[in-house]
Amino acid sequence: MRVVGLDIHRVFAEAVMLENGAVRRLGRIGMTRDHLTAFAKTLTHDDHVVVEATGNASAVAEVIRPHVGRVVIANPRQVRLIAEARIKTDVIDATVLARLYASGFLPEVWIPDEATLALRRQVTRRTQIVRQRTRLKTMVQSILHAHLVPPCPHADLFGPRGRTWLLAQPLPGDESDAVARHLREYDRLSEDLKVVERELAREARADANVTRLMTIPGIDLVVAVGLIAAIGPVARFAGPDRLVAYLGLNPSVHQSGSGKPRHGRITSYAGDWVTTVS
Repeated sequence: MRVVGLDIHRVFAEAVMLENGAVRRLGRIGMTRDHLTAFAKTLTHDDHVVVEATGNASAVAEVIRPHVGRVVIANPRQVRLIAEARIKTDVIDATVLARLYASGFLPEVWIPDEATLALRRQVTRRTQIVRQRTRLKTMVQSILHAHLVPPCPHADLFGPRGRTWLLAQPLPGDESDAVARHLREYDRLSEDLKVVERELAREARADANVTRLMTIPGIDLVVAVGLIAAIGPVARFAGPDRLVAYLGLNPSVHQSGSGKPRHGRITSYAGDWVTTVS
């Protein structure tokens, strides 16, 4: 078996091949579908390709997968040799990926199916819109603070009563114009949020798992869909303890020798490499 390590960047990837213990540099590959397809066609169905998890890793895997035996995405948080290498180059990074995989020590990331990826993208879009709306509120609050305007007496500054109060505040003309622009942008984002949430609701109605999650007190549609997007098919976990570990909710354990174990805070870390069922 030959192992190909790819250190991928925004516009190119550095490739090396590990064969019979020897590493051979394959050069740089453009990060386009045409370049990746042409490169993949030079490989065989016995070759395994390893890449580090990045924003475009799933797309790279999708292009290369039909031409090789397997594509593996590595968990970057766990590939310590790359992060801590004193001499760090693209070739070294690609070589480390290939060697770790060949030795059986590569911490892998589960590659979601297309439906899960699409759901994750939608959940991310909703989160981005919510954050942008929050940022606009913060900007308006900063304007009010800069001009010694007292806190809004209403719960929602951008609600109907809050807006009436806001527009009545004495502000310089340029600041009033800025507040008006922020309100218009907030309203535009609110319309986008409604569209995304309608699409999420449509997806939720078709998923029985979302409905089951919503029977748990405190879990609404948005939280349920977010959990499904993060977890993917629950059958990929060997047991409940693996799912808890994936979500970073398991308590840390400290034990030395035959001493009594001490349980500390939750790990707060999610890693697909510890959960995938082989």
